[in-house]
Amino acid sequence: MTGDITPDRPRRVLFLQGPHGPFFHQLARALRKAGAEVWRAGFNRGDEAFWGRDGYLPYTGSPEDWPAHCARILDGHGITDLVLYGDARPIHAEAITLAKARGITVHVFEEGYLRPYWATYERGGSNGNSRLMTMSLGEMQAALARSGIDQPRAPATWGDMRAHIFYGALYHFCVLTMNRRYRAFRPHRGITVAEEFRLHLARLVLMPFHSIERWLATWRVRSGGFPYHLVLLQLDHDASFRAHSGFADTTEFIDTCLQAFAEGAPGHHHIVLKAHPLEDGRVAVAGAIRDTARRLGLQGRVHFLRGGKLARLLDGARSAVTVNSTAGQQVLWRGLPLKALGRAVYGLPEFVSAQPLAAFFAAPDRPDSRAYRDYRHYLLETSQIPGGFYATRGRRQILRQVIDMILSPEDPYDALVSGKAAPRQQLPGTGGANW
Repeated sequence: MTGDITPDRPRRVLFLQGPHGPFFHQLARALRKAGAEVWRAGFNRGDEAFWGRDGYLPYTGSPEDWPAHCARILDGHGITDLVLYGDARPIHAEAITLAKARGITVHVFEEGYLRPYWATYERGGSNGNSRLMTMSLGEMQAALARSGIDQPRAPATWGDMRAHIFYGALYHFCVLTMNRRYRAFRPHRGITVAEEFRLHLARLVLMPFHSIERWLATWRVRSGGFPYHLVLLQLDHDASFRAHSGFADTTEFIDTCLQAFAEGAPGHHHIVLKAHPLEDGRVAVAGAIRDTARRLGLQGRVHFLRGGKLARLLDGARSAVTVNSTAGQQVLWRGLPLKALGRAVYGLPEFVSAQPLAAFFAAPDRPDSRAYRDYRHYLLETSQIPGGFYATRGRRQILRQVIDMILSPEDPYDALVSGKAAPRQQLPGTGGANW
């Protein structure tokens, strides 16, 4: 795979924005060792702080001028590969359009479709823009039949959350206090950098108190003795939520779910709305749930959990509803009925219910669990890489595998069909658990 790199024709790689922390810097260093030439376009002081000076190209212009500037970088440096994290933010979507028009290979990293134990690597696009959206289950099963590879297992432990929050706070501190060079920078998430930093810092401070609150709320649900349906909330600013659903915001999704529950669920059933683990308070989720429950006469049957472990809740749930959260994969792994109200990579008819939402709450259809195991196996042999972007051990595990995947002439899906997919490794401490 690395044989494609030659002294006279090296790969020329442009990085855009990546996960908070040092992952992209370490990835670039490894690509240089493989013979590639590497640059990074940075848009704020946080980007610069986690990269350094080597090959750094600061962009200090306005968002409106970015497409023309990006085109000059792609052409002037003879870029052959574009590497970025997430494809939906405007600066990335515009760069991808320019790159594809020039025949440049686009490498997209994203949080794992089977998170938290894996990260996602694809080409061309992710989530609603992934090649998975155009594949049938039959095509995936045929590719697996030719490979004859056993399913990798999940690690027994995982520890990215604290590192994730820490690097997020550090990144926004740099942008907040040292961003004079990038005066035209505008965040893609709709709030100011100061507000973003304050929210990250507050999460770090309040983590012990939130842990106690989560434990008590989870205990009330698990010891309540009532059947319940689980609603998996997503971050209001999440790119996949914004780009691949018909909802304007999280509160609209909450209203839709509670209205359908009131219409269709048996009177003795309850509904549990679980916040995303990184929910930071920028949206008044708890207040919206409380107000809607009161308006619909659902007092006493509606529960809100501020994050926490999903597995324990799924163990007792009757069904689950989401927009397109990757947590839907855990629902399907357990064979529970799932309703997805947005475009999701797992949104195949074999898995996701086509019932109207009120009918789903009344008597949900179950997924084809055997077919889902084939689908999950396919992901683990293609786009899912063991490890994580934030904790040191997780970054090392991704880097062991992804360099050859980037340098390969084939994307992960084609490499499985041709028999050239790299052998998959497991994280240290792998146990028997699959999630």
